[in-house]
Amino acid sequence: MTQREWSIQELARAAGVTSRTLRHYGDVGVLPPSRTGANGMRFYDRDALVLLQRILLLRELGLGLPAIREVVAGQADTTDALRTHLELLELEQRQLGRRIEAVRTTIRKTEAGEELMAEEMFDGFDHTQYREEVIERWGRDAYESSDRWWREMTDEQRRDWQAVAGRLAAAWTVAAQAGADPAGERGLQLARRHVEWLGSIPGTPGHGAGEPDRGYVLGLADMYVADERFAANYGGPAGAEFVRAALRALLA
Repeated sequence: MTQREWSIQELARAAGVTSRTLRHYGDVGVLPPSRTGANGMRFYDRDALVLLQRILLLRELGLGLPAIREVVAGQADTTDALRTHLELLELEQRQLGRRIEAVRTTIRKTEAGEELMAEEMFDGFDHTQYREEVIERWGRDAYESSDRWWREMTDEQRRDWQAVAGRLAAAWTVAAQAGADPAGERGLQLARRHVEWLGSIPGTPGHGAGEPDRGYVLGLADMYVADERFAANYGGPAGAEFVRAALRALLA
């Protein structure tokens, strides 16, 4: 039975990318065509379609093509790799579902004139769950400054910021599960993104000075490992250990 193939134009149209993008992916060794016709036309089989799906998922996590090539090479089992992506997407879906339900509850209770419950309104949005830890470690001014920054955001700005945080956490998880070297280029790239992300939050030690305080970043890295609530953001204890090792390597 002849296996189905897709031309480069057909695949580009189905995936919502350009033929030029697919050619570039092939040229850099991320997505080689399954076959090249006599006229130079590139064709792609079923395995190539699955690989492209993985590439596009990794791109959404903010990974560059060199890092994607490393991930693909390090995860020979395509099914296991896709399971990892599925877990991350389902986590994001659950978080979004909680936020949607919180907004629905607010609308319903407001229209009915019922009393609003803060726990219901902010389910899925809670940015205060680490309040005491922040105050104890870095002072009340640090907490109040970041809290004020958060509350003054528009809903769209909050969603954008949460999306950035979610993509970063997911990228850490994928890198750790792929067995990447925390002190290698991929680990250091993620560590630099993480430091920039932390530095964008008002109230963090060193905010406004170009980058957050080294001791603050390393202290957070230790918290990621010590506290299962933090570790869960990075796929569990092993993921948190990977994050800490990469941050330590960057700031050594």
